This record gives sequence, structure tokens and C-alpha cells, in this order.
Amino acid sequence: MSQMTKLRHRKNQLPFDIVLNILARLPGKSVTRFRCVCKSWDSSITTPYFISTHLNHNKNHGNGCVIHMPSVRDTNSSSNTNRPVCTVALDRTFDRISEIGVPFDFPSACFQIVGSCNGLLCLANYGSFTCANDIYLWNPSIRKFKKLPHTCLPQLRFVKLGFAYHSQNNDYKVVRISFFSFFLALALPLPLALPLPLPEVEVYTLSSDSWRRVGIEFTTSVVNCPNDLSPAPLVSGALHWLAFVVEGEENRKGKNMIMSFDVNSEKFRKLELPNGSTKTLQRCLSSFKGKLAFITSEHSEQRPGFQFSIWALREYGVVESWKKLFVVPSERVACWISLIDYGSLMVCYRNDPGERQGFKHALIDIETLQEKKDPDIQHPSYITTFMESLVLLDGTNVESY
Repeated sequence: MSQMTKLRHRKNQLPFDIVLNILARLPGKSVTRFRCVCKSWDSSITTPYFISTHLNHNKNHGNGCVIHMPSVRDTNSSSNTNRPVCTVALDRTFDRISEIGVPFDFPSACFQIVGSCNGLLCLANYGSFTCANDIYLWNPSIRKFKKLPHTCLPQLRFVKLGFAYHSQNNDYKVVRISFFSFFLALALPLPLALPLPLPEVEVYTLSSDSWRRVGIEFTTSVVNCPNDLSPAPLVSGALHWLAFVVEGEENRKGKNMIMSFDVNSEKFRKLELPNGSTKTLQRCLSSFKGKLAFITSEHSEQRPGFQFSIWALREYGVVESWKKLFVVPSERVACWISLIDYGSLMVCYRNDPGERQGFKHALIDIETLQEKKDPDIQHPSYITTFMESLVLLDGTNVESY
């Protein structure tokens, strides 16, 4: 190649920073393909800076999406494996975008979405005692996953999980709480060893690919509300669970509260529930426009029937700032409820025994009360936000499929 041809070739090349800017606007699957173009592209695409740039562009310009997964394997499915199928949908209408099969097997037919952060999903199995042993991190956009190491706790009892992004360290954490059920203790014959043991807690950090124990200073049973399929909400840098905090010297009484875990300091604290929210048929925690939300189902205060109440903690940590923002009327008792962050309530009703489908769903806008009947969802499901990203592109024990 002559010198003149080389100069002309260089003149026609785009500056490398513009190339990276273009790549940052592409879907994750396309970006991963461009890694094989040349070494400089590969090394640049895998840097934390580029992954963050790509993520921020999707946050600012991408369509709002959710991903939902049935809580148990479909018994009508022809597959014999415990591999659920997740559905990606538009968050405001639940119109289906795509279906994605989970690329790994669970040991049981019961599974859960622990949480979703920046396009990275945390999935786990659970059994009759909610003992979550197998936990996975999975990024469906780039077809990567990893199985987390085994627990560092001596024994797992009843278990609750949470998944969070640690923004200060650009890292991801999974929290596992193993606790002795206060309600089971009351059912056991006396004499019972008192006081009840403190919960045991361990935290997994993606950067270290390991678990380590952390302390908790109060006895609690994390409440397993019937049909609560809402992942522990991450609000103001903390994960949250409904809990029954045991009080008194003999551990024979307690109080329904919210237990939070600060992702940065790794400290637990207790938050009071709003006043007037005790007589409920169902309850769950969620996030609503960046605020901690408490959703209840109860008998209607104004007319025959039932209602859903949506409370929001307007100033985080200040109990007096709880406010009931919306009341959604309902003619039937719901068997499952879930609040989507932007403001839609997914409600599941159990159909009459003679009907072909066991469940009926409705998507309700909590501000306008407009209802979309029969959204594209068939079973009680875990629902969480979703976006494309390059998180988990490389790392220890990461598998491709």
C-alpha cells in the first residue's frame, strides 16, 4: 500500500472516541459481537467506563420494560426441566416483547426473582422451608450467567434474600438472611429454648465472588406474607423486608415492622409501618417513583367490597412522612398484588373452579384507576424492572450460552 493510500485510509477513519460513542448506543447483543473486530475494540468494550456509559444511555433513552417469571413451573409444559421462561414486556401495558428461557436448571420446581439491578437479574430456588441454596446472577441481554458459591453459614433455616447495586463501589451484593421463625416457635411444645437465636446474615459481593458474615443486633422473623412475590425493594441505598421484630425478655411478643439493610454500611435498622395499616388481608413492599411504598389489601372503608391502599414514605426514615396516596377499589379479594415502580398495580384473582384458566389478572393505573383487563400474563409471577446492559460481561466463573 502506497503512502498516499495509507494517508487517505486514515483520513476516512472515524476518531476512536466517536466509534465508542456509537457502540455505546447499540443493543448489548450487538456490542458483544463487535468485541471480535480487533483487540482495541475488545479491550475498550470490557472496561467499567464503557459498560457504565452503555448502561446510562439505556437508562436515559431506552423503553421502560419489566420482566416477569412464574413462581412455579407450568405443569402443562412439555418440558421436564426446572427451567422457567421469563417474559420481557413494556412496563405500562405489559405488551409482550420477547420470551427468554432461563439457561440453568433449578433443583426444585419453585423459583424466584430475587431482584433486578441494571439489567442483571438474581434468581434463586426455594422449597417447602424457603431454604434458598442455589442462587444465580444472569444477564439475558448478553447471554451470560454465574452460579454463586455455597453459603458460609453453618446451617440455613428459613431464608429471605435481597439483591442490590452498590453505587459507591460500582459493585453488586446479594443478602441472605437465615432466621428461626417466631411463629413456628409459638407452635412448638414447651419447654422451648429461649431467647430465640438471632438471625444469621451473609453478604455476597460480585467483585470478590465470595460470601462473608455480617451482624444483626435484634431478633426478627422476616415475614413471609402469603403470595407476596415482590422482590425486596432497593430504595435510598437500602433493601427492605416486612418483618416481625421480637421484643421482650422471653421473646414471646413482637411487632410488625420493616427491616432495612444499608448496602453501603451493611447495617440493619427498623422502620415503623404507617399508622392505620394493621387490619389487612395482604401486604407487600415495593418502590414507587423512587420512594418506599407499602401496599395493602383490605375491606373497603367506604362501600361493600375491598380496596388496595398505596402508602409512600415521602421522606426516607421519617415515620411521620408516611402518606396514603391512592385507594383502588376492588369487588373481589386478590390472591396476589404487585406494584410497578412507575404506578401500575398488577392484581391477580382466582377464577371459579369451573373456568378453564385458574387465574385472572388486571393491570390498574393507580392514579386514573383505568384498568387493562387480561394483560399478557397467565400465572402469579415475580415482576421486576428490566433493561439491556453489559453487566457481567466478564468475570470469575461467568458462563456463556
